[in-house]
Amino acid sequence: MTYRSKAPLRVGLAGGGTDVSPYCDLYGGAILNATLSLYAYATIEPLKENKIILYAIDRNETEVYDWATSLPVNGTLDLLKGVYNRIQKDYGIKEQGFHLSTFVDAPAGSGLGTSSTLVVAIIGAFVEMLRLPLGEYDIAHYAYQIERSDLKLAGGRQDQYAATFGGVNFMEFYDTDKVIVNPLRVKEQYLFELENNLLLYYTSTSRESAEIIKKQSKNVLDKKEKSIEAMHQLKQQAQMMKEALLKGRLNEIGEILNYGFQQKRQMAEGISNPLMENIYEAAIKAGATGGKISGAGGGGFMIFYCPGTTKHKVIKSLDSFGGTHRNYQFVEHGLKTWTI
Repeated sequence: MTYRSKAPLRVGLAGGGTDVSPYCDLYGGAILNATLSLYAYATIEPLKENKIILYAIDRNETEVYDWATSLPVNGTLDLLKGVYNRIQKDYGIKEQGFHLSTFVDAPAGSGLGTSSTLVVAIIGAFVEMLRLPLGEYDIAHYAYQIERSDLKLAGGRQDQYAATFGGVNFMEFYDTDKVIVNPLRVKEQYLFELENNLLLYYTSTSRESAEIIKKQSKNVLDKKEKSIEAMHQLKQQAQMMKEALLKGRLNEIGEILNYGFQQKRQMAEGISNPLMENIYEAAIKAGATGGKISGAGGGGFMIFYCPGTTKHKVIKSLDSFGGTHRNYQFVEHGLKTWTI
């Protein structure tokens, strides 16, 4: 038997950063995101030999161990090890060798939730193999615990829930790790138009999101009013985006994105940089009505709303920056698992 899974990456449309502690614990957070036809994949193949082989195909990294109930977290393939260690601790896996391989359709640090989506996909493969009785909220929270508690990785909560649930969701975040996922019934023609007009642009740079998120969290703890007020405004932006999508007021989306872009730069140092500012300015001059930095910032993907037929002109205007645009579709499904 071979056990497989895939989970979709996401693009955050509004509210980014308000899912990060301590802000969401103190004030409550809100984010609107949508999943894309870009995925994290995981495959588990049982082995006759008593070995554990871990292989990240896209990173060309391999680790081989004699079978053990715990694998060393040492900076290489730690997400794979973290999931195995936690599931072994909580559920127990019988002593049999296996080969766990993974692949992600976007680079690490690109701002599409790659790390958390990969964790969800790996959990999914183990759930499929072990027939674990875990629902969507269980899997998403489990992924969050593995990343934030077990592996001590800084970050928010939205990615795990987007990857598990899929679709277009308005998410609310509260203290004690409480999360409410509200699926939005956006009319098909509105989603088609959003998909047609929303440009996904990879700056060909990546960043370490943890450092930016640590600064953001520290600003809240230090009660820096400028940063906290920016997060309040981003939470309000999520409400604005929700209403625009549900009511089909797509002509407002660029303006809402631009509003969020101005606010997000106030949250912490390093979210934007001269390259991203220049890319943003060029896109606006070419016809985009707004855009945003995807994820924590500092690099990775940016998105731009290009009304009418302006998308191709915007793409052409960004050629000189050395990045690339990615084709995608919105997808309704979240984590999928199967056995062959």
